[in-house]
Amino acid sequence: MEEANVVNDTHKLVNDLSEQVSRLVKDELRLARMELTEKGKRAGFGAGLFGAAGMAAFFGGAALVAAVVMLLALVLPGWAAAAIVAGALFIAAAVLGLFGKNEVKRATPPVPEEAIASVKADIDMVKERARR
Repeated sequence: MEEANVVNDTHKLVNDLSEQVSRLVKDELRLARMELTEKGKRAGFGAGLFGAAGMAAFFGGAALVAAVVMLLALVLPGWAAAAIVAGALFIAAAVLGLFGKNEVKRATPPVPEEAIASVKADIDMVKERARR
């Protein structure tokens, strides 16, 4: 009779463990999805900054072209002013490009690091309890 109770208790514990592992896996998958969504947003923001850097460089080039035109058409002060504007736009492009690069670097690799760490901790806890 006592053996039947032990078997029933063991069966109940295995069922409980199965349910808890299933719930744990679902929670970890939800965490991984949230983490990947956040990294995707960062990558998108970084790509947008790269685009802004490209636009600033384009306008810098346009201003430089205007400076050359003004050089031919006017005296020194006109083209010098356009060249200063072009230089400022190139500096802005460099700054935006660096910020964009850093944002993309922070978003890669697209691995759910927090979820992986959490799963490893859960596995360690289960192993520890299984040893007892």
